Amino acid sequence: MANLLFAGNWKMNGIGKSLNEVAELAANEVKPGVKVLICPPATLIWRMADALGESSIEVGGQNCHDKPSGAYTGEVSAQMLSDAGATHVILGHSERRQYYGESDSSVREKVAAAWSANLIAIVCIGETEEQRLEGETLAVVESQMARGIPDGADSKNLVVAYEPVWAIGTGKTPALAQVAEVHEFIRNYCKSRFGRMEGNCIKLLYGGSMKPSNSCEILGIENVDGGLIGGASLKASDLLAIISSSQ
Repeated sequence: MANLLFAGNWKMNGIGKSLNEVAELAANEVKPGVKVLICPPATLIWRMADALGESSIEVGGQNCHDKPSGAYTGEVSAQMLSDAGATHVILGHSERRQYYGESDSSVREKVAAAWSANLIAIVCIGETEEQRLEGETLAVVESQMARGIPDGADSKNLVVAYEPVWAIGTGKTPALAQVAEVHEFIRNYCKSRFGRMEGNCIKLLYGGSMKPSNSCEILGIENVDGGLIGGASLKASDLLAIISSSQ
């Protein structure tokens, strides 16, 4: 497998000494065509980007405001992320939707802001357990993409991460057939809306409790182009094990 993206979402974890984990990552080579991205707390973005130097590992943010500047105490703009050394930003993560009331329309505005700052937007979509049980998964995913992703998306500015909400941080993982069904649906949506060529090239990540014990099987599914990885990205050894399972 090649042309994969492994994006580590550290969430609200990490202080200065945590940069040792990234140093360990940088000391291990991955095969050409595999990209590694770490999205630490905003307090570490500049330090991490600086510490990585000429490493191929990239750094991203976990969220951004939809305005470039202003009286928004505690917020971080896309331009600030870019200025600190970020190349990507995670938007619409289920935790942002659940705990901070983010809607598809607010995600859409943030994606536009990210693009204006030349950041690649990693847009998270996915269903709750109730929606899965009600058979609404594909309808939910389609609605989130239609309302949350602006026109003009292509493989250079968009990554889509499917994260079944009920699998995040729970240790639960959908059946492989369920993952395959949703990723195929997302692929077809992207081809239909953004053009066959770009739709085929937009990276689709799986983001529901990927870990060393299940990564090989998940990465073997068609239309899975890598992972958005939470807890397993905090330790270099765990993330390297996941990356190695693709090689």
